Amino acid sequence: MAVPQPEPNKPNRAPTADEVERAWTDPKLANVLYHDWESTTYDEKWSISYDQRCIDYARDRFVSVAGDQGWPYAEALELGTGTGFFLLNLMQAGVATKGHVTDLSPGMVETAVRNGAALGLDVDGRVADAESIPYDDANVDLVVGHAVLHHIPDVELALREVLRVLKPGGRFVFAGEPTTVGDWYARHLGRLAWQATTTVTQLGPLRDRWARPVEELAESSRAAALESVVDLHTFDPRELAATALRAGAVDVRTTSEELTAAFLGWPVRTFEAAVNPERLGWGWAMFAYRSWQRLSAVDRGLAHVLPQRLFYNVLLTGTRPA
Repeated sequence: MAVPQPEPNKPNRAPTADEVERAWTDPKLANVLYHDWESTTYDEKWSISYDQRCIDYARDRFVSVAGDQGWPYAEALELGTGTGFFLLNLMQAGVATKGHVTDLSPGMVETAVRNGAALGLDVDGRVADAESIPYDDANVDLVVGHAVLHHIPDVELALREVLRVLKPGGRFVFAGEPTTVGDWYARHLGRLAWQATTTVTQLGPLRDRWARPVEELAESSRAAALESVVDLHTFDPRELAATALRAGAVDVRTTSEELTAAFLGWPVRTFEAAVNPERLGWGWAMFAYRSWQRLSAVDRGLAHVLPQRLFYNVLLTGTRPA
């Protein structure tokens, strides 16, 4: 299946109004446009790194839903890799030995392969559609993804493809998928934080030091329009598990995370996107991270008593029948 491409396209180039208009009826083109545009700044936007902080984060997500048995997986493939955040950090944690990074966005694949090489990891990459994965049957031991399923038009078809490329007994792990309830409150929090921050930072005494340039805010608004096209799904954890079972998976399990942490995280991320980044230093980054850690600990306790659907993220795992 051909992957739709803008003409022409360069990483980190903001999509034109004409391209956005075309993307409204083509979510795969929207994904290419949006993620190519973000490919060189994505790590900064989401505070992604490849140090112990994010190694622990990726490892903990994996363990929370799939445990720590069977490591290292000999070959792992990531769908919707972005800049490689999930798989590269899992490899550094010892989860997998060799990695294949794939994404609809050529800019993201290029960035992920470059990041893997810089870390000294055994990684290759391909531009790939999750609904038609360009790898042979029974080819890999592990398939992972982070915040990818909600971008895929046909999730069940993609999971069938995942099971096809997995070896018998191979495992898949998807993390960072928005629940329907969580997405509702996250978007409302983000919208309120954006309006408040952009209004306050345009006030006279703050404008020169705290406001982002108007052209950058305009680009962010255009990207936000595309985000509404590329974000195709939210999930009820039970329904997501049922989809995996229909696709042919066994040993299916879901878990969820981030409730109070999401109520902090989304306003914080929105604030960071709306202000001059030069005003936010290491102290701010550590404040945000430590606060998120503390609230995540609270959420782990709440997970024992509250329904999964109330949390922001759902995680999914399963295996190909042996």
